[in-house]
Amino acid sequence: MKIYEIYDEESDMSLGILMYYEKSKGYVIELQSYLDEWSAPLLFSKYVKENIYTIPSDVSFLWVKERVIPSGRQNINDILKWHNLKEYDEMKFLEIAEGRCSQDSICIKKLERLPNYVEQRMEKNIVECVVTDDKKLLCIFADDKIKRVDVSKLTYVDDVDKILKNTKVFESAKIGLGGFSVVFNDTIEISARLLYKEGNTIPFSMKDIRNFVEKNICDTSECCELLGCTRQNISYMVNEKQITPIKENVKGNLYMKGDVIKNTW
Repeated sequence: MKIYEIYDEESDMSLGILMYYEKSKGYVIELQSYLDEWSAPLLFSKYVKENIYTIPSDVSFLWVKERVIPSGRQNINDILKWHNLKEYDEMKFLEIAEGRCSQDSICIKKLERLPNYVEQRMEKNIVECVVTDDKKLLCIFADDKIKRVDVSKLTYVDDVDKILKNTKVFESAKIGLGGFSVVFNDTIEISARLLYKEGNTIPFSMKDIRNFVEKNICDTSECCELLGCTRQNISYMVNEKQITPIKENVKGNLYMKGDVIKNTW
């Protein structure tokens, strides 16, 4: 990840941080919380007005695109050649221009590490997310809190109705770029901050989950040791529904230890 401070030279003020994830070529902007709708860049004013300082990745990308030479420019090949670039890359052009454009006095400055205020916010980013059988989201956050979120109560969120009406879309939920959101169908984002705020905390931690997995999940080889039998025996028991795999794989299955041990009673 590359980190840049977004700086307004005219007002001599830091506006926020631009994070660029190189592998996915994705962007996330974290704005300073002291900004208001007048001091924030115009594109972000509606977010700041609602006290939202983590800018969605698609809007962050739009901000970058607005500050660089467009890919459709007529002489783009000559420009690429001049800068020794083999292909068009928004981030390269943003770095070359130091984030400057003719519309304002904003520039970017490369940083070696994230500021404290961004690190503190990222403690509420999502590290794990799963859809439950009752169509809720179970989210584990970086601060080790686990929250159960009823998405049906987030009716004020754009496009949430599309998530709720389509089971496949709902079950496509995955962690968004940097853990700043949960993304559905690769297009609909719900911010981690909102999920953190609206979710009901479960008195269980990530450490508890890791301990549970470590001590209570076993693979096929461990099952054989517990039962003193062969892999063929395990396969037979699965077929007879004496043991139910929690995850199946051509290289071997995973089982709940308690489900295996009951066959020793």
